[in-house]
Amino acid sequence: MKTASGKHFCKVLEKHGWVLKRTTKSSHFIYTKPGNPATLSVPVHGNKDLKKGLQIDLMKQAGLTEDDL
Repeated sequence: MKTASGKHFCKVLEKHGWVLKRTTKSSHFIYTKPGNPATLSVPVHGNKDLKKGLQIDLMKQAGLTEDDL
């Protein structure tokens, strides 16, 4: 599986209907989706790639596949 940066992952989420609700002081972007009870917290630290396990977990919660990246 290819890894994505936090910035790129946020763009993919927004493309699939997720809405940015807020950001935290520690550079985490909080996303929600209408009709979906999940809340996703994506760390965005420049162009640094997400860790593989975190990315897999976020993708499962968001209903994304590797092809979506």
